[in-house]
Amino acid sequence: MKIMKTVNRIPGGLMVIPLFVGALINTLFPTGAEDLGSFTLGLASGTTPILAVWFVCLGASISLKSTGVVLRKSGTLLVTKVGVAWIAAYLSAQFLGNGMVESGFFAGLSTLALVAAMDMTNTGLYASLMGQYGTKEEAGAFVLMNIESGPLMTMIILGTAGIASFDPRLLVGIVLPFIIGYILGNLDEEVREFLSKGIPVLIPFFAFSLGSSIQLTVILETGLLGILFGLFVIITTGIPLIITDILIGKGNGTAGIAASSTAGAAVATPMLVAEMVPEFAPVAPAATALVATSLIVTSIVVPIITGLYAKKAGKVKFFRKRMKAEVQKEIAT
Repeated sequence: MKIMKTVNRIPGGLMVIPLFVGALINTLFPTGAEDLGSFTLGLASGTTPILAVWFVCLGASISLKSTGVVLRKSGTLLVTKVGVAWIAAYLSAQFLGNGMVESGFFAGLSTLALVAAMDMTNTGLYASLMGQYGTKEEAGAFVLMNIESGPLMTMIILGTAGIASFDPRLLVGIVLPFIIGYILGNLDEEVREFLSKGIPVLIPFFAFSLGSSIQLTVILETGLLGILFGLFVIITTGIPLIITDILIGKGNGTAGIAASSTAGAAVATPMLVAEMVPEFAPVAPAATALVATSLIVTSIVVPIITGLYAKKAGKVKFFRKRMKAEVQKEIAT
């Protein structure tokens, strides 16, 4: 059987297929992994440890001379993603304030839902996609993008930064595996070569674990609005991200598409914000459902369109010349 060849024919297949399988199993047998326990449970719920190992391997693959490229790309994507969420929050607040649409097709839509879904990138998904379709420097751009994670950035965007508390140790915990790999890879070329081989191998395992945390039935709760909401997040954030990746990040736009998803951590954000700012409590349940649907939709759609876009962009002469120049510059330095 040509399983690998079939998977590679599907845009983002290395991510999409394991993710969908995990989500389908979790939907049909929500307690299946827990009932079986042991290694099966570890595989289904191992998103964090799998990503931790993946980030060590990724860090080891990046050389010291390419660090500036990583910071430029990650900073570009971070500022663009947060900037778009700021604009969406401002415009939405003019009509909805702290409330939500109470009836009709858009019932449940709120500023809180928009910001929570838009301001956080699924960095694991992004890094995995760029590991498949981009450069190791583009994949390493997740480092600064993790600043988006958690309710802090959402609170800042909503104008309540003084209420939320942020423990700097959490950020250290996020980037430490990457830094360890980075140091080891730059101390020894053999370590870099050894750990770099783990980057593509771990992608489907992360995807399955991520899918195992998703219930496909959440789409039924929000209906067509939830699906359109997820697509809206991709389009609204994706277009500016593509433009800035090309103009500032010096990429071909693929990283912009890959960064247009909703993070898994974003699902918990509405409730966390409501705990700190009680006026958001009435809209938090509906916002949570919409953000969860956006997570599902973007987790499935973003890998597909990233694969399609990367294929098309790779045929553009301008982008091929730019990539060649970047490689030659790296070799020269």
